[in-house]
Amino acid sequence: MLTGRALLLDMDGTLVDSRAVVERCWSRWALGNGLNPAEVLEVAHGRQGHATMAALLPDRPMEVNLAENRVLLAEETADTDGILPIGGAAAFLSALDGAPHALVTSADVALSTARMGAAGLPLPAVRVTAEDVRASKPDPEGFLRGAELLGVAPADCIVFEDSEAGIAAARAAGMRVVGVGPGAARFSPDVQVDDLTGVTVTVDDEGIHLTA
Repeated sequence: MLTGRALLLDMDGTLVDSRAVVERCWSRWALGNGLNPAEVLEVAHGRQGHATMAALLPDRPMEVNLAENRVLLAEETADTDGILPIGGAAAFLSALDGAPHALVTSADVALSTARMGAAGLPLPAVRVTAEDVRASKPDPEGFLRGAELLGVAPADCIVFEDSEAGIAAARAAGMRVVGVGPGAARFSPDVQVDDLTGVTVTVDDEGIHLTA
């Protein structure tokens, strides 16, 4: 069992299965830039788009990356074909009703709104998006911002994440991590679950208790 005062939740791969859209959009970008789509997708997972571009094309001016990222974000926001909730996500979010929790995502406001809506999931009242941070995951800024907004110390927060970049960001923030998805086990989270169906949430005066 893990007990904390607040939960910080990634979106893509954690609450929302957006693989189909991500693969379509980023594969087009990769081929247009002479890159291997599989290698690009490995780097892109969990990061903001411009940070992915900078990692893959380090000699390219950042203003070019930012401009291309705006185009890519618009494409991803408009494309919701194949968006699904991660197993158990709806019941998991329902169990958190009234408990301190926030969405902390590398997506911007428009993309996170579109994807949560397409998956039929409610948006948490507190949300940290790309507009709210200066640095992308694996930098801990987003998770630290989420803890601040909820008024909870980082050590009392539990993060739900699926990507290497996201789990590294949570660790850097001094938070415990539940890794979601079989692949998350590679990044040594405190607890790993295949999806959210087996996660039980109990909320009382002592905090949020999780069993999986």
